[in-house]
Amino acid sequence: MTVTFPLTGEPLALDLVNTRTAEGDLVADPAGLAAWLDAQAARLTPVAGVGAAEVAAVRAVREAARPALDAARRGERPPAGALAALNGAMAAAPSHRVLAWTEEGGATAPAHRSADPAARLAAELAEAVAELLTDPRVGQVRECEAHDCVLLFLPAHPRRRWCVASVCGNRARVARYYARHKGQPEG
Repeated sequence: MTVTFPLTGEPLALDLVNTRTAEGDLVADPAGLAAWLDAQAARLTPVAGVGAAEVAAVRAVREAARPALDAARRGERPPAGALAALNGAMAAAPSHRVLAWTEEGGATAPAHRSADPAARLAAELAEAVAELLTDPRVGQVRECEAHDCVLLFLPAHPRRRWCVASVCGNRARVARYYARHKGQPEG
């Protein structure tokens, strides 16, 4: 089974939240999560094997992220339970930098986490949610205007209305066209 993700390239926290679509949960099993992690490979530390623990950890962060982001978008205080879950995920795998010298002669200082893969993944995702929650642009995050879509996006242009214009936007345009021409005689 090939899993396609309707919207990627938004802030990582939104890409995570958008794994629950109107059609269902795209990371409900190890294969779906592995596919999503492949799509996010440049943004997350690689996970060697994806199993039930990683699926549960990612879904727990996602289920805390959505209500926190929804509240923050409205300028309200996020639910205490959501914040506690995100803080718990970050605390379970604290990050520290490890200095290294590359063969090219430059220094690097990647983040390192001493925890099991599920906790590391959950902590990275929870940190991405924390970054978005503390970003002044969080109030600009929008839900797609398509009546059957639940995806969130951060518009680069203030007039953007749909998560993916070629999908949701096109369906809306076709529906408007059909409504205007419905019942008119052909000819």
